[in-house]
Amino acid sequence: MCPVLFRWGALKVYSYGVMLALAILVATTGLAREFRRRGYGEEAAFDLAVIAVLAGLAGARLYYVAFYAWDWFRLHPLSILDLRSGGLVFFGAILGGAVGFVAAAKWKKLPPWDAADIVAPYLALAYAVGRVGCFLNGCCYGRPTTLPLGVVFPSVDSLPRHPTQLYSVLAGLILYMVLRRLLRARRFEGQVILAYLGGYSLLRIAIEFFRENLVVWHGLTMAQVTALAVLLAVAPLYAWRKDHPPPVEPAMGKEGEPSE
Repeated sequence: MCPVLFRWGALKVYSYGVMLALAILVATTGLAREFRRRGYGEEAAFDLAVIAVLAGLAGARLYYVAFYAWDWFRLHPLSILDLRSGGLVFFGAILGGAVGFVAAAKWKKLPPWDAADIVAPYLALAYAVGRVGCFLNGCCYGRPTTLPLGVVFPSVDSLPRHPTQLYSVLAGLILYMVLRRLLRARRFEGQVILAYLGGYSLLRIAIEFFRENLVVWHGLTMAQVTALAVLLAVAPLYAWRKDHPPPVEPAMGKEGEPSE
């Protein structure tokens, strides 16, 4: 593992933070390109990304504080602001980011469902890049395994464990490719973002069976319980929007021609 990429005097550059920044940069760059193609403009993409990212980071941290380490942070409240070595929960990021996204979309006068569909593939891509940071940091590791793909995390113990961070990287990349194709072939606005939420939840439930995590209910982890709640909310909404689809208007490019 490599939690610290390099040191410069007293300054430490943490791999988790670097990969988190890279995830945001890659996703925002792709989103800006897609917004430009669809006639919304790059400025709207950057404004949307800044607000959603800040809200998402806040949500990810508060979710972790509330459900994973409340006893510690209750006694050390200033540590809540220290993100150098992890302590972010992706479901919290989705919740917080959604609040920021809706506010930003309203401010920029963007159709929220259409904009969310465009954002969805890049959420999956950012997740994949960010999980590389988890692997380098040595957090979010899996349960002990005898399989050849086991990885020893020295900060934990000497047992080979499932590299669940890398499973998540692969899951995020697959989801990104599927959602990109779905975006080009969607039948109603909201289809891609809802497919993302459902797909991510299913993949997360599967990966959690190999991950060392907090078990809270009938052998299920906190992440699995949250994922099930997301599925219960998304499935009827997807069905309703599929049966009552608003028309999908072709996105207009700069010259007034529909983009592909």
